[in-house]
Amino acid sequence: MNDNSSRPLRLGTRRSKLAMAQSGQVAQAVQQLTGRPVELVEITTYGDVSRESLAQIGGTGVFVSALRDALLAGEIDFAVHSLKDLPTKQPEELALAAIPPREDPRDVLIARDGLTFETLPEGARIGTGSPRRMAQLNAWARELGKDIETVPIRGNIDTRIGFVTDGELDAVVLAAAGLSRIGRSAEVSQFLEPDAVLPAPGQGALAIECAMTNAPLAATLAELDDPYTRVAVTAERSLLAALEAGCSAPVGALADLLADGQIVTEMRLRGVVGTTDGKTLVQLSTTGPVPSSSEEAVAMGRELAAAMLDKGAAGLMGERAL
Repeated sequence: MNDNSSRPLRLGTRRSKLAMAQSGQVAQAVQQLTGRPVELVEITTYGDVSRESLAQIGGTGVFVSALRDALLAGEIDFAVHSLKDLPTKQPEELALAAIPPREDPRDVLIARDGLTFETLPEGARIGTGSPRRMAQLNAWARELGKDIETVPIRGNIDTRIGFVTDGELDAVVLAAAGLSRIGRSAEVSQFLEPDAVLPAPGQGALAIECAMTNAPLAATLAELDDPYTRVAVTAERSLLAALEAGCSAPVGALADLLADGQIVTEMRLRGVVGTTDGKTLVQLSTTGPVPSSSEEAVAMGRELAAAMLDKGAAGLMGERAL
């Protein structure tokens, strides 16, 4: 490294309990790799203080830009983000140094009395702040011939689960990975299979960023990278970027690696866009050899996005409720 090698590395993180848990796990791994202490620097982002809905404040980037500003200003050495919070275009001054192995990418239902989506009563009220989840939950309910109401909510995991425990809502939908990272997976009533609800692109994965100019640190952090997770999320985010260009409806995507015995042979990429009422969904998938480069993963995402736009995804323009 350089002659600063004894000073602690400063890891920038959001202040939420979940962000602190994920960053703490990364800090331990970096400490083991470098033999240097790592200190967490808590940074408040616009997304943490704004009370507006995420759809109103622009969704992507609101949890990220304050951390990136601190990186560029040299106030921190590296930052940990939830990958799904990152805008799809990577700034040239910052290296996406590592994407560690992904947690379970699925969404989960936390419902009163341990009910599943199928056993929720007629007219059940389900909380989620995500138009992507609303679109797919409403479509699934329609398939089951069931009437549900999706209720927009915000807040951290505790607040959201609280809506169910205090009886205000019948259920909420959250990401499995977040619950796992803060040790609350036992509260899950049902893991939602991707066939029913595709997660957000990059859900369950973390992104570790540092300044492009800090090549020694970038090289060290790269040891935490998982190549399979990286190609999967690269394909998902490429699909998202191409759809964002042509369609403002919420996007779900998941790339999974298909194994023959112990050997990973193929990657399947699934994508969905839909209107939040769930009446119109465009859902497609493609399977091919595991991409051997970032460029191949990007191409896979673009091709599927083009097919989805051909199938009518572009017609869902302007469906995002603001």
